[in-house]
Amino acid sequence: MPRTLITGGAGFIGSWLAESLLAEGDDVIVLDDLSTGRQANLARIATHTRFTLVVGNACRDSTIAPLVAQVDRVIHLAATVGVQLVLNASIQTIENTVMSTMSVLRAAATHRRPVLITSTSEVYGYADRMPFREDDTLFIGSPTVGRWSYSCAKLLDEFLAVAYSREYGLPIIITRLFNTIGPKQRGEYGMVLPRFISAAQMNEPLYVYGNGQQTRSFCDVRDVVAALIGLINFRYSNEIIVNIGNPEEISILSLAERVIHVLNSRSVIEMKPYNLAYGVNLDSFEDIPRRLPDISKIHKMTGWQPKIDLNESIRFISAYM
Repeated sequence: MPRTLITGGAGFIGSWLAESLLAEGDDVIVLDDLSTGRQANLARIATHTRFTLVVGNACRDSTIAPLVAQVDRVIHLAATVGVQLVLNASIQTIENTVMSTMSVLRAAATHRRPVLITSTSEVYGYADRMPFREDDTLFIGSPTVGRWSYSCAKLLDEFLAVAYSREYGLPIIITRLFNTIGPKQRGEYGMVLPRFISAAQMNEPLYVYGNGQQTRSFCDVRDVVAALIGLINFRYSNEIIVNIGNPEEISILSLAERVIHVLNSRSVIEMKPYNLAYGVNLDSFEDIPRRLPDISKIHKMTGWQPKIDLNESIRFISAYM
């Protein structure tokens, strides 16, 4: 069975992925600096004989290169996460995102290891054709607006990955994730659903930012992990860019109403302007009005499509909190 390295594997998605790969028979090495990831996320597999946790920074070649040499493939998740962190620490966001990807790709090229890199739906920016397709033209906002630092850093990751694939013949898959949800996700970094669920459980107000009409598509982490495993097992020899998400679209206001209904909460909904929510000047923040994936490409490649509906995800997350 293969040996797999997961960078950022103590985070929300990475820890679920590590569990699933171990269940499939992989040997798994997780590299994480524990800045936003937590050892507690890996508690269920901490003593597994085929699991190793390495505490370290994926930005350092001296850390990443020996690990890549030991494995058959790499899944690169390490990056700054959450709108709040992106707005408060733009330098960290850009440097951590790009430098870690550079280190992973250099080591993968040296040792001839295939890499799956997780990107984000944020790279679509202001694209207005719905749903978003992988071959769409991308339209990113101004560098003076802080929220775009993350999408631009992730887009540079994609350019780097494609360049390594073409110049070194490195097999690369780039996955653009659309709002993954599930247990272990943390609301303090700006993730909307855990924030809503936590408030609803305590019958406290659910704060909806902006006018609440911005829409997103939410995909359960169990579905996302299944998609990632299907892709890393897919036979490929060049670069592939693939959307992973749920094509069900919902406004943030409707999401808050859904959470209250599913959890039988007595919470009320209160609207909050972005500047009060994130502590930023409105001139330095822009939101994306819609974000909806076309998933026909991954379905054609692997047969994957999401199976878990939003109500079930809400109940699943609530049971863990």
